Amino acid sequence: MMTIQVDPVRRNLKFGLPAGKALSWNPGGLHVSQFYNTLSIFFPAGERFFIQSVRNYAKEITDPKLKEQISAFIGQEGFHTREHEEYNDALQAEGMPVEALDALVVRLLELVKKAPRSVQLAATVALEHLTAVLGDMVLRNPELLEGVDPHYSAIWRWHAIEETEHKAVCFDAFEQMLGRGIKAYGLRAGAFLLVNALFWSLYVPFYTIMVAKGGGLLNLNGWRKVVNLTLGRPGVLRRSIPDWLDFFRPGFHPWMHDNREFLNQTEALIEEVAAFRVNRLKAA
Repeated sequence: MMTIQVDPVRRNLKFGLPAGKALSWNPGGLHVSQFYNTLSIFFPAGERFFIQSVRNYAKEITDPKLKEQISAFIGQEGFHTREHEEYNDALQAEGMPVEALDALVVRLLELVKKAPRSVQLAATVALEHLTAVLGDMVLRNPELLEGVDPHYSAIWRWHAIEETEHKAVCFDAFEQMLGRGIKAYGLRAGAFLLVNALFWSLYVPFYTIMVAKGGGLLNLNGWRKVVNLTLGRPGVLRRSIPDWLDFFRPGFHPWMHDNREFLNQTEALIEEVAAFRVNRLKAA
């Protein structure tokens, strides 16, 4: 059993993303910007699903520490939903078909909600591992956000920090409710295979649509940049594969990947976001 305990904290941060920058906030160009933007499409519906899947067990989880962590997890995911809805509105305002793509995610998750609640929680545990790996990717490679618009840098770092902070909450709830035996392992491993297949089978065409709508479909240099970013050099997704695969270990726990040092960035980030508000008030 892992002994690391990290208590999530609700942070009601508002980023005030600047208008007209949703497709150009990253100096890497359209293809790199849309790599992140496409991820944002999935968050509002996904995080509402995460909240509901753990609430399905609310009355049966009795450990007071875990109940506190779940409450904070729900608060964090609620704020993520709100801020990424604003993010997605900015994309929609620049002609991206976010509403149509979000509707597809919602429809898929409505189907998942018809599954037993144990399967829903297993799916959440699996997706929380995926988001934790992606969050670690952002925090471990600060050069990814060098030179970008500060508001977009802040929202991605905030989300990555909080995904790291609460990465074990749903996993611990799953183990408390379903145990650590072979049946529970098979459920979470099977769910991990399924949700990754579903997520990437949606992400890739969504990303292609987003690039095409932004006018970059035939820009070979842009495609080269994003291939290098993800699979070549620096190849951040390629280098994350070992952490991704660790989920299949029978004794896996999210804090096997002890990256708590990145949580030390939180206070500086809060001050940075507070400065955004001050600047908005001065400009008003």
